[in-house]
Amino acid sequence: MTARPVVRSAALPLALPLALLLPLATACGADAGDGADAKSVTVTVGYQSKTINTVTAGTLLRSLGYFEEELAAQGRKDGVAYRVVWQDYATGAPITAQMTAGKIDIGSMGDFPLLINAARGKELKEPTRLVAVTGYNLRGGLNTVVTAPGSPLRSLADLKGRKVSTSVGSAADGTLVRALRRAGVDPAKDVRKLNQQPSVGASALAAGSVDALSQFVAWPGLLAFQGKATPLYDGAELNLPTFHGVTVRERFAERRPAVLDAFLRAQHRATDHLRTQPVAAAESVAKETGLPAEVVHLYNGAQGIATFDPALRPELVAALKEDLPVLKEAGLVKDVDVDAFVDAAPLRRAVPGLKYPKAGVPKAELWLRGQDTTRSFDSPGALLKAVKGAPVRAAYVPDAVTGTQWFADRAVWVADGGQWRAFVTRSGAERYAAGHPGSRIVAYADAVRLAS
Repeated sequence: MTARPVVRSAALPLALPLALLLPLATACGADAGDGADAKSVTVTVGYQSKTINTVTAGTLLRSLGYFEEELAAQGRKDGVAYRVVWQDYATGAPITAQMTAGKIDIGSMGDFPLLINAARGKELKEPTRLVAVTGYNLRGGLNTVVTAPGSPLRSLADLKGRKVSTSVGSAADGTLVRALRRAGVDPAKDVRKLNQQPSVGASALAAGSVDALSQFVAWPGLLAFQGKATPLYDGAELNLPTFHGVTVRERFAERRPAVLDAFLRAQHRATDHLRTQPVAAAESVAKETGLPAEVVHLYNGAQGIATFDPALRPELVAALKEDLPVLKEAGLVKDVDVDAFVDAAPLRRAVPGLKYPKAGVPKAELWLRGQDTTRSFDSPGALLKAVKGAPVRAAYVPDAVTGTQWFADRAVWVADGGQWRAFVTRSGAERYAAGHPGSRIVAYADAVRLAS
């Protein structure tokens, strides 16, 4: 995997002598030129631009320049010139490889890769710590299994004997394994699982060389938005938390606690920016990544699938412990001391008094063309009425059971008396209709017409 390095400098004089510029140009990652008395320090951050639940520690943070600002202020205090190198990867695995080689100081990745990060760090004597969270969903809605449009597959049980693409060791792989087992399908024997990067898997699905794709944010939403995929399974049906977090090399954290504090303060600022200006943040991330802003907003918006907060919630730490047996069974890790890996002290030090955001009731949301704000609605029916004749850029609606936000025109709608319900998957809609006599599945266009 080739990284895209982006270099930003903080607190650098305009006319540094060549002798000082040389170590800045060559010191990359942790320990090169980074002694306790170093006057120039390079900090290397590994991130995943298209894994948009990490944006507050990656894409959005980088574009806002908050980390560089915090380091510039720190540099004025301690007389050190700081430089930031951003390295972009498609998954967490190469970030872990670079961290354990001492070449990346701070990285962000999903919950399953975080456990592998902890295990590899310990094995290779370059231990890491989990110091913050970026985005999470307490039910698991960030991962989705999708099929090609028109696929005859209607449930996970239909995957028996089929080929499924996923990224082994990822949170999406964990969702696939757990979901298949609940459906009575043996993920090791009944399904042919292909280990592929998300983009490769997406191409394989489009080409028909795999029957389904299990992936993490933002791939399912992107493919659905493009009309290239249909959800088969909503990860929130597992009702198990999934999240992305920030990991740091222990040696770097101990040598440069002020730098880690600066990063966590900057991440907190980026989180506030995303919460208060969700549309602007979506547009910014879209510009940086090439993803459609409508897809970014599906996950990161005011009513999005993800909740952004850096706090290490107990539910998320507990989820890591539940993830561990899945990775051990797959032979990807031997063991991880989760309690030793999780280190909340730096965040408490950097952002004292941090509180968890209150969970709200999922609402429908409408984004009109030319608008830099969105409207929310208490019911799907109200959204349907607002959509008719409007210049819609994107409309979103929560799943009636799981609460997972989805594109209104891609959701499966059910008319139940005078009420409307929306579902991410057809199987979810069919289960609801079967349990509610008189209700029926209705095409989106007909739902808009009838509701209005």
